[in-house]
Amino acid sequence: MTGVATILLVGVDLFFRAKLEGVLAGHRLVTTDSVDPPDLVVCDIARVGPAEVAETWPDVPILGYANHTDTGGLRRAHTAGFDQVVVKSALVERGAALVAALLREGGG
Repeated sequence: MTGVATILLVGVDLFFRAKLEGVLAGHRLVTTDSVDPPDLVVCDIARVGPAEVAETWPDVPILGYANHTDTGGLRRAHTAGFDQVVVKSALVERGAALVAALLREGGG
């Protein structure tokens, strides 16, 4: 996919959203009150249950993140079927590349 993607942020706090806006500049970041269907979901595993997210958006690529100490949460996201699960610092460092790869794979 090329161009602007609609990326749904689930459970992302305002501080981290500001970071993601910088990392993912050029894409449209929305929250669950948006009427536009997402091309990708980014989920804070510590704030929202991974299984619920995977069930709600079964046909959308899902990128989950958690603190590096939350190994249980990272495992739950893998088990729920998230397309990519990373530690929070990796999302900040490589977020644009991770999102681009998932959008390509998902057909966006």
